[in-house]
Amino acid sequence: MHDLAWRSKRLRNGNTGQIRVVEAFLAVLIIFSAFTASSSLTVSRNRTERDDLASAGLQALMKLDSDGNLGNYIADRNWTSVREALSLALPTGVSFNLTIYDEQTRQINEAVISNGAFSSQNIEFVEYVCASRRPAFHSYIIHLQVAAAT
Repeated sequence: MHDLAWRSKRLRNGNTGQIRVVEAFLAVLIIFSAFTASSSLTVSRNRTERDDLASAGLQALMKLDSDGNLGNYIADRNWTSVREALSLALPTGVSFNLTIYDEQTRQINEAVISNGAFSSQNIEFVEYVCASRRPAFHSYIIHLQVAAAT
């Protein structure tokens, strides 16, 4: 009888080490799962920010083109007005670079249409087609690169 009590006590004391190993394994598993879940949340947030940035660029071009001003500025080769209008139409803190092509995809803006250098790696590209009737009907392909300032 004494031998049986001694064995059960020894088994209980021997199992505590195994339980601690299982406990440590579960703790590591929980921490690893938390890191994995948080990294996927960051990626989806960045994708949303990029979609918002591209949408802001497209909305700005559509706003400038809604009354025909964008096409008129391009037909007149008034690159300063294009730059100023786009600076006003885009949200604060958004950098842009604009390039305009004609129907034969030749670049027609000889001046740089930009509001500064990009200080972000989060750059989005927007392509937009614009038309002008002055002096004759012409269509233009606009490439806009937008970046959020960091």
